Amino acid sequence: MVRHWRANYDNVPDSVGAARDLARAFLTEAVDEVAPVSERTMQDVLLVVSELVTNAARHDGGPRMLDLARTTEAVEVTVWDTSSQLPTRFPPDPARVGGHGIEIVTHLCSAFEAATVPGGKRVHARVALA
Repeated sequence: MVRHWRANYDNVPDSVGAARDLARAFLTEAVDEVAPVSERTMQDVLLVVSELVTNAARHDGGPRMLDLARTTEAVEVTVWDTSSQLPTRFPPDPARVGGHGIEIVTHLCSAFEAATVPGGKRVHARVALA
């Protein structure tokens, strides 16, 4: 069984917090239908959502969309925005201030992909449940 939720954010104040709250509710409500999510996985998914929505808010001027999907194996997080600029993964550098978001996301995820699409880009991350 796949569970799926979607939300749109039109540059509303604290869209990152709203996206994180949606992800928490999504994972909590899916417990009865699929399987429990560990606290560690919950925190990983919330961090991934925060980073991806923050990047979209920083680098685009238009609306963005968050998709969350869950199977028995993984949580899929996908963010669409209106910028065609793909995220940059910088090499690890503990002295660098900022620019660590995609590095963190790729470390937490079993899959990560960013692609340009008509009207902007799609960034997709997969957090394994096991």
